[in-house]
Amino acid sequence: MSPKAPRREASIDVLRAVAIAFMVVVHFVENLSGTYDSIHGPFEGISRIWWLPTGFAAPMFAFLSGVSYRLWNVSYERRGWTDHAITMCSIRRGVFLIVLGLAFNVLVWLPEDVFNWDILTFVGCGLLALAVARRMPDGVVLFAAALVIVVAPAMRNVSDYASYWTAGSYDYEFTLSDVVLGWLVTGYFPIFPWLAFPLVGFAAAPRLLSVSAQPMAIAAGLVAASTAVVTAWATMPLAVTGGTAGAWTMFPASTAYVLGTLGGTCLALAVMHRLLDGDEPRGRWLIAWATPLSRHSLSLYLLHHVVHIWPLWVYGMATTGVATSHWQRVFPPAVAVSLAALFLVGGSVLCHVAGRRRIPMAESLMRRLCD
Repeated sequence: MSPKAPRREASIDVLRAVAIAFMVVVHFVENLSGTYDSIHGPFEGISRIWWLPTGFAAPMFAFLSGVSYRLWNVSYERRGWTDHAITMCSIRRGVFLIVLGLAFNVLVWLPEDVFNWDILTFVGCGLLALAVARRMPDGVVLFAAALVIVVAPAMRNVSDYASYWTAGSYDYEFTLSDVVLGWLVTGYFPIFPWLAFPLVGFAAAPRLLSVSAQPMAIAAGLVAASTAVVTAWATMPLAVTGGTAGAWTMFPASTAYVLGTLGGTCLALAVMHRLLDGDEPRGRWLIAWATPLSRHSLSLYLLHHVVHIWPLWVYGMATTGVATSHWQRVFPPAVAVSLAALFLVGGSVLCHVAGRRRIPMAESLMRRLCD
């Protein structure tokens, strides 16, 4: 018989719900309004200044996957699961997310984008890495994360990262070398440097979820390092910049971006832990709103793409015969933001109803197949 689910930390639920909200907004606006009425609209490209808050969505989500895995791992060890059982469950979950991510790419982004290495396939790969990391000392895991960050710019330079992004989005050929390079370094969320987020989340979780001053010191150190990199970017060697002109970019995930979002997420988790976790947490209304969204974050991720991408493809086929003809130019940004807000309201209601009535969703399917 499977053990009961591990205790949920309200701080993690709130931050994951915030990440989902950011993700919905950025995807609706980027996909529906990125170049509306302009060749280079103000909302085109997630690295622009306007997108700074939403640029934390993917890093926060990836980081929290490592934190949650640490809590899940400890909980199941205490319930008597063997090391082998936990490892196999982790591997099954990782493989499930990778297969789901590839199927999602085909069904939502069309077959030519099956290997774009989006967030789902990355989180699945992250779980496979965490299945190995759980057997290592935290210091070794943090060293591995640091190594991933350090070598990523050089790998981008060697692989000619920019040549895969000439049209403003990831474009590759169906060859083994391009597919492997996309997974490692040139895709949307490649192993280098994105694997650092779940690894740091896993290794730093016990320190961040404490009441000592250590979490604040960790966050401050990462933010300071990011600030130093931004300040000295123009004078830094190619091995650090990877040939990227901007100091803060998400595509590619620059060194400053990785360190800054890691620091910001560590700080947010440390603060939320002090405010929301425990027997008498503050902000019960916030927790009540966030918990269902966090619990069904995978379902919301899948659903919010379907409800705004599929109609876009259908409209394109009906009007021009080309599914992608209206991508990024169908609505003004204000309309896209309004639609994102409407989806979040509807999604919140759906998640609350699904939780009360125990309606099967993507998360329950994963548990049934993998646990």
